[in-house]
Amino acid sequence: AVYSSVCARCHAEDLSGGVGPALAGDDVPSIDLPESYFVHTVSRGNGRMPAFGGTLSEAQIQRVVDFILERQGR
Repeated sequence: AVYSSVCARCHAEDLSGGVGPALAGDDVPSIDLPESYFVHTVSRGNGRMPAFGGTLSEAQIQRVVDFILERQGR
């Protein structure tokens, strides 16, 4: 639910990308990045990606990261 309401507008509902990069699918560079990278990026932002550490709880951030990793097949 958090991914759909906060992340999907840039990364697409199916994680295929759009304004933001694709997070799952064939040949996605982020597939090899560690979980800590995603937690840090969602919390503090990275480049054009805004920080959500002030809006989402640590538990919500972890659920988003878990969702992304699961969709990546990890």
